[in-house]
Amino acid sequence: MLIAPFQPAELTRQGRLVHIYRTVVTIRFAELRIRDYVETEGFGGFWHPGIGQEGLQAGAIAAMDPDDYLYYAHRGLGYAYAKGMPLAALFGDLLGRVTGSTRGKGGGTVHFASAEKRVLGQGGTLGSNFVLGAGTALASQLLGDGRVTVVFFGDGASGRGTWHEAALQASVWKLPVVWVCENNGWALSARFEEQSPTPNIADRASAYGMPGVIVDGQDAIAVMDATTEAIERARRGDGPTLIEAKTLRIRGHYEGDRQPYREDRVKDDEIPNDPVHRLGELLPDDERRDIDTDARRRVAEAFDEALAAPRPETTVIYEDVWA
Repeated sequence: MLIAPFQPAELTRQGRLVHIYRTVVTIRFAELRIRDYVETEGFGGFWHPGIGQEGLQAGAIAAMDPDDYLYYAHRGLGYAYAKGMPLAALFGDLLGRVTGSTRGKGGGTVHFASAEKRVLGQGGTLGSNFVLGAGTALASQLLGDGRVTVVFFGDGASGRGTWHEAALQASVWKLPVVWVCENNGWALSARFEEQSPTPNIADRASAYGMPGVIVDGQDAIAVMDATTEAIERARRGDGPTLIEAKTLRIRGHYEGDRQPYREDRVKDDEIPNDPVHRLGELLPDDERRDIDTDARRRVAEAFDEALAAPRPETTVIYEDVWA
């Protein structure tokens, strides 16, 4: 199995920079491989591409300890890989293979899960991870295990009632949870300014008595720093923080979305403030090239491994059923 190079947050700052770049560029190559496969072979489900948002995902998760809990959003596979799940398992989930983390029970981002890596997936509906995240944070508080829960979500999901319920209770009880909003400017086909009465989602934090932090989502290091501070605050018992990472949605809501509602389209190789390029500029050219070559190879090997794996028998639906 090819394991993501996830390391504890105690790495030196330079070590974390190399780690984040390696993670981000690997996610980018993985995203592009899935894009190409969907375009040429088709896909049995919906793939919501995260191209251009890899930096904020890897940056935030680099601030986490391995035992911290993660609830990811639905855009891309960056979260699960950055937290340490094997690429081949993630590809296996997407392709419906027995080598996936759910052994072929479902295809798509929302089925990634790993108890070992503390990747707890998503709920059954968009926005249900808010209350689930508050739940694991409450469990950590009651158990005194020192774990922090990090919950990712999009700007559209911030309008769900579950967000407000969870944010209120988490603040009242000072739960160890960090909310990370990926504001890419689009809620499916609606622009952010058309569905929000406030210019920033972070502005809403004051209503719940918690800090609201705005950060450049294309700057992985800035996201890491903001998340590190929020996690430290949560771990010492001071309660939740809302981080709003301003980013861009490069492709459609899902792969194949023709986006008739949008004029400001961006090509995959012309991403403004590309998080991959911004990080790469901080590394020596030879080191960056070596990382790129290794990442491209590992992605290709993992995808081929997943493609070669068998599909599950129909009886798999009866396995792991709790009654």
